[in-house]
Amino acid sequence: MPHDFPPLVPGDADEVARHVAAVLQDAWQRLADQQAAILALLGQGARAQQVIDRLALFQDAITDFAARVDTEARAFVTRQLPHLYEQGAQDASARVGGRFTWSLLHTDGLQALAAGSYADFLRHSEEQQRMAATFYRAVRQVARREVPLLAAGHTTALQAARSLAARLAADHQLNYVVYRNGARMPVQAWAEAATLAKSAVAYNAGTLNRSREAGVQWVQVFDGSGCGWTSHQDTDKATGTLRTVEEAAAWPISHPRCTRAFGPRPDHAPLA
Repeated sequence: MPHDFPPLVPGDADEVARHVAAVLQDAWQRLADQQAAILALLGQGARAQQVIDRLALFQDAITDFAARVDTEARAFVTRQLPHLYEQGAQDASARVGGRFTWSLLHTDGLQALAAGSYADFLRHSEEQQRMAATFYRAVRQVARREVPLLAAGHTTALQAARSLAARLAADHQLNYVVYRNGARMPVQAWAEAATLAKSAVAYNAGTLNRSREAGVQWVQVFDGSGCGWTSHQDTDKATGTLRTVEEAAAWPISHPRCTRAFGPRPDHAPLA
């Protein structure tokens, strides 16, 4: 049974990431449970109509997952991202002076960040839905063509049914998110890492835009000791270095779960 979760409340990035991950994992688990039930029916030599009836519940689970992703993504970009962006901008104000206000620079920056973050969540969600829909179509096909041919009650038929279920399980694994580079990650781990990454980018965007607004052109990088500038393996180590605001904006983080942050350096000489 799916759980009820309270609405997302802006706050600590780690807590919010765990919340989003838990909600999406719960929705995906419902889908995985329905898939397991379908495979069990097939493996037991169930009638075609029983399998098709169960597929309706699987389809409902796909719809539920899509709705949960949309709800959580919207809540995240409209509540958490502004909270973290403002926090980064206010922390920068303590270094550069003045007060943070939601000027056009900041509202435009946040809007672009929110739109991109929402699109990324939906893109991965749509890929998961595509994988689930492919499984749905494959099961409907075998329910109509192969299941009726299995002579229920005979040992060879049960063996064939189990083989059919095993084949579908192997061909349609739904317990991970596929990245563009082919890497695979469990749904909960993906949701948490993605939320943390967007959170870090939002905080840093607030810092950098407030620095830019104050005429500060340099920032100091705070990062893990072994973290590279453009990737964790980059030999150009980031922490402690001075970078221009524009360079920092190009690489606000370098990898998932990156802890990178920036400190404005108004004392550093401006660019010539």
